[in-house]
Amino acid sequence: MRPAATLLLIALLASPSIAIAQAPASAPEQQALLAQADEVLAEMSKLTGLPIKGPLKKQVLSRPEIRKFLEETLDEEYTPTQIHKEEAELKAFGLVSKEFNLKEFLLAFYTEQAAGVYDPRRKTMIIAEWLAANIQEMVLAHELTHALQDQNFDLLKFMYAERDNDDASAARQAVMEGHATAAMIQRMMGGAPLAALPSLQPMMEGVIQQQFAEFPAFTKAPYFFRLQALFPYIHGMGFVQKALQVEGGWENLDTIFRNPPTLTKEIFEPSIYFDGKPPAPVALPRPPALEGVRGLRVLSESSFGQLGYFALLGQFISEAEAKKIAPSWLADRFIVYESKADGRFALVARSRWTGPELALAFFRDYHTILTTKFPGLVADPRSTSDLFIATTTNGNLILLRKGDECRWAEGVPAEKTEAMLKWLESL
Repeated sequence: MRPAATLLLIALLASPSIAIAQAPASAPEQQALLAQADEVLAEMSKLTGLPIKGPLKKQVLSRPEIRKFLEETLDEEYTPTQIHKEEAELKAFGLVSKEFNLKEFLLAFYTEQAAGVYDPRRKTMIIAEWLAANIQEMVLAHELTHALQDQNFDLLKFMYAERDNDDASAARQAVMEGHATAAMIQRMMGGAPLAALPSLQPMMEGVIQQQFAEFPAFTKAPYFFRLQALFPYIHGMGFVQKALQVEGGWENLDTIFRNPPTLTKEIFEPSIYFDGKPPAPVALPRPPALEGVRGLRVLSESSFGQLGYFALLGQFISEAEAKKIAPSWLADRFIVYESKADGRFALVARSRWTGPELALAFFRDYHTILTTKFPGLVADPRSTSDLFIATTTNGNLILLRKGDECRWAEGVPAEKTEAMLKWLESL
């Protein structure tokens, strides 16, 4: 899933007409591509300060071969259990429909603009034979930076160190992709130091917005997916540009790989990372009210993070509201339960905000989200300006604002509602 997203960004940065399929490369042309890869690898090593620690395997593949490779990579990265868990989380939060098939979506979404990619499992640079020369250089600059990252920091170990924490994993991916994107842009600019330039992030966002219409699967995807796909490159690049300013150059960026951010908030707001003062996490024990409920089992426990809440608000409310509220996120935790018998989910979550007013603002937004998720819900007369209780076809729900926190539970059996309310109040 992640490698293809890299190619999506490169395609979006380029004019779509440039990447039109060319004739298959001849044997001499393939040799020239392999030699070009060696030259670009040496250039990126010099630019980033990351030494080449061993020979690089390289393959030149056709478009169908690369598509097949990406499909195989998806199968390797995401077991059926992992796919089911992530699909269930999306459905529990209401970000996709009950009929949504995550694997089919990912195949369409991430192979729409398939091109070359560095494969950290096989330690191999996969080169697309059909790309025009200027696009080929961009792909190679980005992907061969990943090869250097892998040789120096072990990308698989780096990326999967926090696999059970969605927010930490997204922050690590932003470091990896932001570093490669910044290096690619540095090379394109012919040596002008990124650290000396104003933030390039607004420019990147503007260019990408102009290109959306060229990619049907990307354009039609829910806001959540579009944001998640582009965040590592756009905001990750902004984070790395700030790191270059703080650390004094490419050769000093080992820190962001050896001690990476643990929150996407640190990517959105790099000063939090460089000041060494990330907000404290919140705990969310399993609620006794749902323990022992027949047929209900815990499927996943994680943190949505500032990125997740930005996506949630952006998809259900508006991007403007997401930009207004999400930066006030400080911490969160959620638990997703599944009932295999009827395919229903229960969701319990706790979030902390920068103050009571912002917690109340999110409370009101999430109240609106709940009315969208559960049309026809019936409000309980006990509901107040800080408490919303309602009955739905999926069980009862409780939304509570207490001080600087919002806590809620969805899919609660009717007979457990009072116990769940008391437990949420006690946290």
